[in-house]
Parts: sequence; structure tokens; C-alpha cells
Amino acid sequence: MARAFTPKVITANHLIEGDVIYLTAADTWSRDLAEAELITDEAHAQLRLLDAHSQPATVVGAYLADASSGTNGPEPTHFREEFRRTGPSNYAHGKQEVLANV
Repeated sequence: MARAFTPKVITANHLIEGDVIYLTAADTWSRDLAEAELITDEAHAQLRLLDAHSQPATVVGAYLADASSGTNGPEPTHFREEFRRTGPSNYAHGKQEVLANV
């Protein structure tokens, strides 16, 4: 029996800056996970992933990441994606400082 499809977001790294980015429903890339398109259909997810892979001048390493619907948009369901969203944990700066003050 096939496993049920779980919601996903498409994430990658910006080619030049290296930042974690997410594909939005408007076909743009955002550094904010809350703006990412939460995909609930497996076929649509595969098509969106193909779209992401067709942008090699902008992104590298695009893949589908498990996510769930949150009050402010998609939320990570795995610690790896939470770590990628917040950045290095050696001290609060950059994204970590912004998220801590929200």
C-alpha cells in the first residue's frame, strides 16, 4: 500500500548568496518559510520541483521538504528544516535574532 502524500514546500539555496530560500505560489523565491507555497498534491509537487530545477542561474539543490500548515504559513516538521530556517546556532545573530524578537 502506498504511503499518503504529506504536505511539502520546495526549498533550495540561493546560488550566489547561499541563503535558504523557498518557492512561493507566485513563482518567486523567498527567504521566509511563511511565504512558501504549501503543496498538498504529489503531482503538483513534482511539477513545481521541475520548475525549481529549471532555474540553475538562481538556485542550487532544490528539493521537497515536509511541512505542515501553521498559523502564519508553512512550518517545518523535521529538525533539519527548522535548523535550515533559523541558521547556525552558535550565537544569536542574523535570522536567529530576528526570529527571537518576533
